[in-house]
Amino acid sequence: MIELHAHTTASDGQYAPSELVRRAHAAGVTTLAVTDHDTLAGLPEALETARSLGGIAIVPGIEISTEINGTDIHVLGHFVAPDDPVLLRYAEHQGGERRRRMKRMVEKLRALGYPVTLRHVEEVAGGENLCRPHLARALVSLGIVRDVQEAFRKLIGDDGPAFSPQERLPAKEAIALIHQAGGTATLAHPGVDRIDRYQIGELAKEGLDGLEALHADHVPSQREKYLKIARELDLVPTAGSDFHGEAVAPDHTLGMVQLSPEQFDALRERRGGRRP
Repeated sequence: MIELHAHTTASDGQYAPSELVRRAHAAGVTTLAVTDHDTLAGLPEALETARSLGGIAIVPGIEISTEINGTDIHVLGHFVAPDDPVLLRYAEHQGGERRRRMKRMVEKLRALGYPVTLRHVEEVAGGENLCRPHLARALVSLGIVRDVQEAFRKLIGDDGPAFSPQERLPAKEAIALIHQAGGTATLAHPGVDRIDRYQIGELAKEGLDGLEALHADHVPSQREKYLKIARELDLVPTAGSDFHGEAVAPDHTLGMVQLSPEQFDALRERRGGRRP
């Protein structure tokens, strides 16, 4: 079972890297990509746990926050070098930007009368990389909202009163950054982000390698649509559950959508931006 989209506490996942790997192993996953948002911090622990368990391989990954023509998108990097200095510098910068963004959002919430603090969000996160789901879980713990979904819907979603935008790389630069680190660049959840064929075509011109057609949140018609686009643009169609843990996304389970070994091999052959 090949699972190419999962998160840990290094970004906005519920489980530490070691626990994520153990849960994936128990679920029958044989290849797991750890793709935390804008950070590589969870990879050493995940790799070490996989070595000790045996029977599960880790694909080092990252999910980069980026944009094309003003549209926010996410680009997954797979097979990246965990110690690549350029990618590590990017991750360090983004960690600081995420903290500044979180401070802005907390200040907006406090101005609205909600008693949330940055320290509380940090305690929920359990790490340095602060993400919106951490803020959502803090709001749940304070009884302000019932669940993470309500927090996004009412307060911190893109149209919410406490939203603050995040600094994002242009997509062209994100793809180049992943390629120079030896990886492949895949557009994540295009249906969720409502990315059209023209935009995907522009990304393909910049060297995009894959398209996450089989994302957990894509309905059958979307899966067919993006599989067709992938064929037309010579992109490798990929699959991923986008697993964060039950407390964050209760309807996403490890391995709920799977990539075939043939497509995995096709993606791996494109490492570093190579084309067959």
